[in-house]
Amino acid sequence: MHDSIDPVFLAHQPQSIAETGLAHASKRGARHASVRLEQTRHAETILLDGVLAGEGDTTELGLSVQVRPNGGATGFAATTEISPGAVTSAVDHAIAMATASSRIGGDYGEPADEPIYRDEVWLSDYRVNPFTIAADERARFLTKWSDALLKHDDVASVHAKLVAVQETKFYADLAGTTTTQQRVRVHPRVTITGRRADGSAETVSTLGPPTGRGWEYLLGDGWDWEAEIAELPGHLSDKLRATELADGCYDLVADPSHLWLTIHETIGHATELDRALGHEMSYAGATFTAPHDIGTLRFGSPLLNVIAERTSAHGLATVGFDDQGVAAQRWPLIEDGVLTGFQTDRDTAVALGAARSTGCAFAGSALHPPLSRLPNVSVLPGEDDVTTRHLIGDVRDGVYVVGPSSWSIDMRRSNFQFTADRCYRIRNGRLTHQLRDVAYQWNTTDLWRSLAALGGERSYQTFGADLCGKGRPVQIAAASHGSPPALFRNVPMRTIDGTR
Repeated sequence: MHDSIDPVFLAHQPQSIAETGLAHASKRGARHASVRLEQTRHAETILLDGVLAGEGDTTELGLSVQVRPNGGATGFAATTEISPGAVTSAVDHAIAMATASSRIGGDYGEPADEPIYRDEVWLSDYRVNPFTIAADERARFLTKWSDALLKHDDVASVHAKLVAVQETKFYADLAGTTTTQQRVRVHPRVTITGRRADGSAETVSTLGPPTGRGWEYLLGDGWDWEAEIAELPGHLSDKLRATELADGCYDLVADPSHLWLTIHETIGHATELDRALGHEMSYAGATFTAPHDIGTLRFGSPLLNVIAERTSAHGLATVGFDDQGVAAQRWPLIEDGVLTGFQTDRDTAVALGAARSTGCAFAGSALHPPLSRLPNVSVLPGEDDVTTRHLIGDVRDGVYVVGPSSWSIDMRRSNFQFTADRCYRIRNGRLTHQLRDVAYQWNTTDLWRSLAALGGERSYQTFGADLCGKGRPVQIAAASHGSPPALFRNVPMRTIDGTR
């Protein structure tokens, strides 16, 4: 990584602004207070059939204040004005909000303790900041991919998109913690469309995930884009000739490129403690798990081991510190199939009786209060050197799924439906042909309890989501999910009316 904190952000003198706000909060009687200045730059380049169809590069800058007066609830206020007067005004508004919240029972009590970190600076692991690459160069890169794909007979259309994000933030609190952080992520994605003689359409997309890397990612560092682009038309041709699957129960082999979304929805969101406490029910739902389930709930088979972390290189949720000044950590969520932990912030950790937060407080921008948000949540590989080929070879009658497509899950993260970008029939240990419009429909614990085998460490891959929504108003966050390929037994599947 050869970069530094954005000088444009530092020119706003975030430390001086924060000191002014904290001094005012202390004068107003706040027991706990924090100031966060954040700058988020977001760029998109969109091409349709090799022609530029959309382009944008926006920057959002703002500051926010959270205060907790003695014996009171938490108050929040934010502004896009960066000045001493703006931050003191925000403190006054936040204290007014805290006072109002206290009248309706909004007091969480004392937050969980955390060590003090002074003048910490953290940058994510990337080599070439994508914002140093000119917009026309980014477009030319996508044009090259698009032109190569349009040469194939079955490719009727190509949609290519590149998203780049840089988040730079400064945090300070009354306890004495001050942190400055910057992280970068990119997400290239190409989708090609083909049509059958009857006019129905199919699409196939690249699997390359969003990642906490820079421009070097598009040049092959972390993903072989040239190879995937070359293979994409063949996958589309096979999908255009795919057959339907008879409804029934089949063994399921899930590639990591698909399984990440199932992990995200059925494990990641199911182990957020604010959901278990009923704080999120009005928008994105609650969860079937509860604090008293720790150590007793059989979430999956004994093969299932899941960790949460904000420390892995290139992880979408990787940070140095969260938005409550808590240092990044790694901890278990599920061990040998049994629920052993939750994701917490400094407030929900107290409700769990934990001495310390797991560091999951994150705000989608400076203008939003931190919520408990997903860290990187991953299924650990098996101990043996098992590959996808081995798992498929152990299936007599089944389906192999690659890449994500549509999904639906109920308000308790239990009953669900998932489809895949590509589905393949498995007969007698071999892939035979592609299937169309296959969905597996079950519930979370039945699926994970049916886990019969996992790939080994060499088959482990990391994918993830960069548009995960939560809260009202909705906040967007990103999280990575790693896993090996996995084999599930006797999974209910059916053909749905998908693209026709």
